[in-house]
Amino acid sequence: MPAPTALLRAPDQLAEASSMPEEPEASVILDPAALPENPESTQSTTSPQNEDSMQIDTEGRPKFAPSASQSHIPRVENRKVPIPPHRMTPLKANWSKIYPPLVENLKLQVRMNVKAKAVELRTSKHTTDSSALQKGEDFIRAFALGFEVEDAIAFVRLDNQMFIQTFEIKDVKNLHGEHMGRAIGRVAGQGGKTKFAIENASRTRVVLADQKIHILGGFKNIHIAREAIVSLILGSPPGKVYGNLRTVASRMKERF
Repeated sequence: MPAPTALLRAPDQLAEASSMPEEPEASVILDPAALPENPESTQSTTSPQNEDSMQIDTEGRPKFAPSASQSHIPRVENRKVPIPPHRMTPLKANWSKIYPPLVENLKLQVRMNVKAKAVELRTSKHTTDSSALQKGEDFIRAFALGFEVEDAIAFVRLDNQMFIQTFEIKDVKNLHGEHMGRAIGRVAGQGGKTKFAIENASRTRVVLADQKIHILGGFKNIHIAREAIVSLILGSPPGKVYGNLRTVASRMKERF
């Protein structure tokens, strides 16, 4: 007879508990042939989250896998450099010297548009230098201003070392009539002697285009040539300008 404090269960619950079979214990595999050949494969299948987990080096910084290489498609750019009418004949005469540096060195596509009086430049898939188009434009623009091909090609061979500065005689002194002609004559000299002396002393190239003066060279060299030309326009005697140029040239030789 059960104790009066025991919990009583219904007869149907007692029948279910007695009818449930006992589960057998898990058997242990002892056959080595039944084991997997590659134990790493089981680890990769059981823990796929380890592949996506971040790898950290000894200093605590994350390591990232290199990005996949993507084919870069260059963008095609165009430039159109206008040519003055009086420079079209020299352009046609020197065209065999102008286009080889643009095509062979800068890998640009170039053509001379006679109808529009311009030189058109375009990049291609072979262009590797990002500044090639700008170098080509500076080269053509220097030739259009009146510089020789041998001087203007410095824009192609030298990187960001050549500049062009342009100013008018009226920017220095407001001259009219014969006074303007005499100022231009003082800058040029007899047979271009003064101009050549300024170019050799300052290592620049000077073009006298009517009332405009174009100077090609380095930044400091352009400053030296401009000071000499301004002194001649203001009326300084050529002998004094020559003396100053000799002093500047000797200082430049000592510096280099």
